[in-house]
Amino acid sequence: MIHRKACDVEEFVTKDGSRVRELIHPSSVPAERLSLALAVVGAGESTRRHLHRRSEEIYYVLGGRGVVHVGGEKAEVEAGDAVLIPPGTPHFAVNTGEEELVILCACSPAYSHEDTELL
Repeated sequence: MIHRKACDVEEFVTKDGSRVRELIHPSSVPAERLSLALAVVGAGESTRRHLHRRSEEIYYVLGGRGVVHVGGEKAEVEAGDAVLIPPGTPHFAVNTGEEELVILCACSPAYSHEDTELL
């Protein structure tokens, strides 16, 4: 069994500018086709508009408030909301609240910088 605590995983900044902790990723555990990361967007901040050529992604909001832009659509999000982001679709998140926007990000295939294109 693989068991990881977010507090034990080193944080880094992704190409889109969010602070991330890769909880499950093939580079650190024997996962084969997916990754799970905890992403944080500070109050008043946003991620950069980007896409993933191969990866399908799901955002699940754990805390805070914001707006997620996917393709030409946008949705106001808060804790408990999920957003599907198809491969090749431009997207970004804006924190519209006063607290951190905390998002659980699931990617399949697993997230990689090489698959991320800034727009």
